[in-house]
Amino acid sequence: MTFTTRPTLQGTFGMVSSTHWLASQSAMGILERGGNAFDAAVTAGFVLHVVEPHLNGPGGEVPAIVATAQDPTPKVLCGQGPAPAGATIAHFRSLGMDLIPGAGPLAAAVPGAVDAWLLLLREHGTLSLAEVLEPAIGYAAAGHPLVGRVGDTVAAVRSLFEEHWPTSAQLWLRHGRPPAAGEMVTNPAYADTLRRLVEAAQAAGPDREAQIEAARGAWSTGFVADAIDRFSRRPFQDSSGSPHAGLVTGDDLAAYSATWEAPTTLDWHGYSVAKTGFWGQGPVLLETLSVLDALDDPGAYDPATAAGIHAQVEALKLAFADREAWYGDGADVPAKALLSREYARERAALIGDRASAELRPGRPDGTQPRLPAHVQPGAARRTDPTDATTGEPTVQSDGVTRGDTCHVDVVDRWGNMISATPSGGWLQSSPTIPDLGFPLGSRLQMFWLEEGLASSLAPGRRPRTTLSPTMVHRDGEPVLACGTPGGDQQDQWQVPFLLRHLVGGQSLQEAIDAPAWHTLSLPGSFYPRDMEPGVLVVEDRFGDDVLAALWTYGHEVRVTDGWSLGRLCAVSRDPATGVLSAGANPRGMQGYACGR
Repeated sequence: MTFTTRPTLQGTFGMVSSTHWLASQSAMGILERGGNAFDAAVTAGFVLHVVEPHLNGPGGEVPAIVATAQDPTPKVLCGQGPAPAGATIAHFRSLGMDLIPGAGPLAAAVPGAVDAWLLLLREHGTLSLAEVLEPAIGYAAAGHPLVGRVGDTVAAVRSLFEEHWPTSAQLWLRHGRPPAAGEMVTNPAYADTLRRLVEAAQAAGPDREAQIEAARGAWSTGFVADAIDRFSRRPFQDSSGSPHAGLVTGDDLAAYSATWEAPTTLDWHGYSVAKTGFWGQGPVLLETLSVLDALDDPGAYDPATAAGIHAQVEALKLAFADREAWYGDGADVPAKALLSREYARERAALIGDRASAELRPGRPDGTQPRLPAHVQPGAARRTDPTDATTGEPTVQSDGVTRGDTCHVDVVDRWGNMISATPSGGWLQSSPTIPDLGFPLGSRLQMFWLEEGLASSLAPGRRPRTTLSPTMVHRDGEPVLACGTPGGDQQDQWQVPFLLRHLVGGQSLQEAIDAPAWHTLSLPGSFYPRDMEPGVLVVEDRFGDDVLAALWTYGHEVRVTDGWSLGRLCAVSRDPATGVLSAGANPRGMQGYACGR
């Protein structure tokens, strides 16, 4: 029997897995009250705003993939807000910038998470807004015992808050110090914001859908939009080193609405794997699986051996190079070619027995790729390790978490399933809006300030996000929902998980607990957009023989703590028996699954 840090949960009533135990149990409580998977996911999403404020917030975004019992076809819920109307390359260039700051008002996209959660509740939920928001309001008003990493994050940005972001200091340094682990912490302003949304809903009468629409209006054209519009006009210090006002206006919020879209899918080993469109990084995972198949080597599917890791890392590098050259909202993406078998064979032919340190985008349909000047050989690099607001807000190469993302998966007894990855609007991303109790996000930093690229900045375009939920179908039925925080690592950590579970037959918890790795040999999506060619970060549980063999393949191996990489959540359903399963990541010691 293989040891796991916790059991793979099994039952027939409902399963939840998320990155915080309070969100998981709150969602489970909604299932127990008769709600469905979508009611539960919305509850978890709003609780995560409160209990993981260093990892996500109402001013951020959320993509999700859903399948309903009535229509199991996967659909993408896009809660990624676009660039505001005033966000032009010319504006940033006029400020002397060649990269969008990684923090501060200038980096904010239009917030999309709340509207997306409310749209999901209206379209597929069954409970009222008051019912699903009750747990989040309770934790924000009465308090919750804080996880230690929130205080650590506040400590890292304390001087910024004290000297430049006083509204954030008022919330997070209210006792003249960062909050301590386990301390009961409240956010009265956010509790009041949620209460006002509920009041707006209830004032619309008894119809559930009309209530939710009224709350959406209070957000996009009412008191929330008004507060964001006023606050965004105030200049604050950002990661450029100077103060600047933001660009998000009330008109931007009024013009935005979350959307439903068809997913990008790949038929693979009897499964159909669904990801977001090419406006996100999700198709990287599909490209990688396609290239691994083209290698025609069963050993390439094993994430526990040096040979398997080498093959998977090199396939990921090729897919990420294509991400840099081809992916972007509104871009002319050669989507069909990128996921074709012919193209996979071309890319697989580039994988040899030596690790590559080059960025090698391909030529789908024979088209010449174009890379940003910033990632070209010899381009200047800049990084400020003392600035805790910038750099990839994920797990650093030494395993330390500076900030990150959340994830929640839910499946219910009827067969409804959702995979959602909320992020953005971190407490360290931008000054807190005092009337609302949360900051805006910083997702604009994923755009390039260079014309003609797949992900060049333009008003109304969505940033090429790293957020990457996954859903897997078999014979037309949803069987697995999974995902992880981790920025550029999200799909890197999901590839070996899927190989272990779907090909290797490991249980959800076995596949989650297994040793993890990721490469840094790709352009970072977060300011200052750095890259470490050839670097492979590996948990030390692999053992000396595997580590030595990876060096032999030419990887620059950076060994980190054995329980530091990956934050996977997963739920599954067996359509033949109705048995539901769930697993959650032990790393970070706050993710949990529950169910019965």
